[in-house]
This record gives sequence, C-alpha cells and structure tokens, in this order.
Amino acid sequence: MSKRPARHLPSQELAAAAAAYQASTVIPHCAVCARPCCRLDALVLELEWKQLKFFWHLDESRPAFDRRLASGQGPEDVRAGNGLYYAHSKPCPAYDEAGHSCRAYDHPLKPVGCSDFPVYQDAGDVIADLRCEAVDLDALTAGLKQAVGPDFRIARHADEEFPFIVTLSAKPAKRSGNR
Repeated sequence: MSKRPARHLPSQELAAAAAAYQASTVIPHCAVCARPCCRLDALVLELEWKQLKFFWHLDESRPAFDRRLASGQGPEDVRAGNGLYYAHSKPCPAYDEAGHSCRAYDHPLKPVGCSDFPVYQDAGDVIADLRCEAVDLDALTAGLKQAVGPDFRIARHADEEFPFIVTLSAKPAKRSGNR
C-alpha cells in the first residue's frame, strides 16, 4: 500500500497574491477614498502601549495613563483591554485628512492592522474586508486563482455575523475522470 504524497497547500502563493493586490489596488485608492479607514468611524485600531504613546504623543507612564483612562480622563476614542488599546470613532492622529495619507506609514511603530487592512492572510487563507471600497472581490478572487494555478480553486465564505468579512481559501480543484 503506497502513501499519497502530501498535497502542497499554496499559502505562500496566496500571501504573495494578497500583498500584490493590496499594493497595486488598495493602497493607491487610499488617496481618493470616500471613506478612509484611518478616520476610524467604522473600524477599530488595535495598539500596543508603545504605539499608543507614539501616535497620541503621550509623555506619561503606562500606569499613570491607565489610571487616567480608567477614571474617564483619557482620550475618549481609546479603550483598554487584554493588555492592548483600541482606538475608534476619531481619526488616527497620524492621518493627514487633507492629503488622505498617513504621516507615519513608514514608521516602525505603525500598527500591523494599518498594513494588512483590508486584504490579509490568516491561517493560510486570505481575508477580505468589503467595507473598503477599493476591494473588488471578483478581481481579488481571480488574482488568487491565477497565483495558485489550475490545481486549486478559490472558495469564498462570508462570515455569518460579519458578512462584510470574506474568507478566500485555496481548495484542491475537482478533477474529472476516474480515481
């Protein structure tokens, strides 16, 4: 009895195609976007303490800030939880409204979510957030399909609770004929 060889799962190809789509389609659209995500009106930005301190120009210690935040005296757009901070409801302090750009985009403390949104890889799949007007799900799917080749198909699944979040997975293509 022979073992079948393990199937190659194209996670690297998916990641590269997602990054290419992000660079060629999403990022250039930011300058003309009608609803920039950096305004944080529909999105939440997850931050570590160093990032929060940098972007909000804080000069106090973390314990002092946490006490101030807990007493209702901190920035109204920041909440703490699970050792992280979450900003929402007001534009990110690094967002340049006039230029539709980020003043800290190339800074090492830029949050991962700023680079990954709205198309990113998670556990071998590609996640697309359709709240971004630049995302064309059909074009993204076609690009992923081209990247993984004819041995795979791209399956799409919308999250039940958040249908604007779509998971795109590479699945082995169905073969016709005998097995």
